Amino acid sequence: MVRGRWADGIPPRNFAWIIKDQLAISERPGGQSRNHRPVRRQEEILWLRSQGFTRVVSLLASPHNLRAYEQLGLAWSQVPFSVNTEVRTNLVDLYAQLRVLLEADEHLLVHEEELSDQLVGAMAGYLLWSKKLASGAQAISILEQMVGRQMGSVGRELVALTPEL
Repeated sequence: MVRGRWADGIPPRNFAWIIKDQLAISERPGGQSRNHRPVRRQEEILWLRSQGFTRVVSLLASPHNLRAYEQLGLAWSQVPFSVNTEVRTNLVDLYAQLRVLLEADEHLLVHEEELSDQLVGAMAGYLLWSKKLASGAQAISILEQMVGRQMGSVGRELVALTPEL
């Protein structure tokens, strides 16, 4: 049993709220593949639970961390996402699942291996697709502020595809 200062765990690296208290993004709990640490993963999952997160949505094609989420009592969904496959289909599937989960009052963390342009662009696109923001330029600007860095071409392309979905 963890006690004291670390009892509530630690936030995942590059954590950012997309919709306050409902939808957030980060790199994979425990870190990227070469830097992955099981103890850190456990502390980050504990933090997610203590902050009221009810589900983790993994965009990885591999099952990394899924068993750990289950063992620590955190529900998970896996929505494999890659810009190298059917991007439009991937976006529609992801956005539809996010909408259903958020309407069910789930509190979600969405992650990839790292906080990539693909992840940031997909979330900017979600805000546009769900009509929470009015334009792609607005979605890009706001997401750049949220994550503290400029969005690259992969992310911008995902946002540009969103109005067609």
